[in-house]
Amino acid sequence: MLKAQTRMTKQRKVILEELSKVCSHPTADEVYSMVRERLPHISLGTVYRNLDLLAEGKQILKLESAGSTRRYDAKITPHSHIRCVSCGSISDVDSIDIPKVMSHSILENGYTLLGVRVEYDGVCLNCK
Repeated sequence: MLKAQTRMTKQRKVILEELSKVCSHPTADEVYSMVRERLPHISLGTVYRNLDLLAEGKQILKLESAGSTRRYDAKITPHSHIRCVSCGSISDVDSIDIPKVMSHSILENGYTLLGVRVEYDGVCLNCK
């Protein structure tokens, strides 16, 4: 849910709706292209700011990897990703049972688990 002081503007609503239509994990530039179909006067900066606000509000996921372009995902339920090391495309992977995999020592050392991210590397069918 968005923070109480952050309202759901028309622009944010359209960005969220367009992002929800795809499972390609688009970049901000790709989201911008999709949103411009409905809001032709929106700026790229506005799309970037709103994507960040939606991610901060946990309405979407911001996928970041060292050396890679940020990508966005409207699917916020727990799941993992596989990234093509050649072209950078990302696909969803059904999540493994995190409690069975998670080391009990994380909690024993006083940590509070806030989330888990798993990303696999591979080569997609198009790049094989």
